[in-house]
Amino acid sequence: MKPSEISEALNRYLHPVTKPVAITFHSSVPSSPPAHGRGKPEPTEDGRTGTVSAGCVFWVDGAVNSFTTTPADHRNCSVGSYTHGMISAEAAATSADIATVLEVGWITPQQFGDVPAIATSPAAVTYGPLSEQTQIPDVVLLRLSPHGVMLVGDACPGLRIEGKPQCHIVAIAHNDQRPAASVGCALSRARTGMTVNEMTVALPGPQLDSIVAALDCAHMAADSVAKYAASDAQRFQ
Repeated sequence: MKPSEISEALNRYLHPVTKPVAITFHSSVPSSPPAHGRGKPEPTEDGRTGTVSAGCVFWVDGAVNSFTTTPADHRNCSVGSYTHGMISAEAAATSADIATVLEVGWITPQQFGDVPAIATSPAAVTYGPLSEQTQIPDVVLLRLSPHGVMLVGDACPGLRIEGKPQCHIVAIAHNDQRPAASVGCALSRARTGMTVNEMTVALPGPQLDSIVAALDCAHMAADSVAKYAASDAQRFQ
């Protein structure tokens, strides 16, 4: 299937909150699409800055336009820079933002060290609406209702349900070729404006055809079961 056809199917079955976002990692900076384009604010005392406050914000922008980012664009968030393979866990641990989340007990040093990260450090990452892509991306990111996540779980019995940080599901989908969902995290929800009714799901690009086929079956089965349950409930009214 073409990316536009896959996007249409994901929209039809899952009704995502925003358009499906294509994410592709590159070993060199591509000539297109263009750079993200935003300027960078003055660095913090520990040197952090970027074109957005965190890499997960690129998911918001990538639902609207296609653009290319470099590691420097992601650098304001040490968590996201680590999960995207751009800095090591040791380098991330020296940053003030990591120190803050450790100090308040949001995550422990052991937990942070166990968070998955992209295996090979990318030179660039492109984001954009899946419907506009000419090639299958490495990962597709979806913002879904719990009902949508339920259908993905029905279609993908091996779906991993993860917690914080939210962005590491991209690494799981990329490295392990396995769909992963996140219940979200306080950092990302504050930065992206995600509502309490949303979760995220990352789908591996090479698996999209089979996932869409499975979603078709899962959607029909769930619809049939829901109709049966609604009809059976009439006996109790």
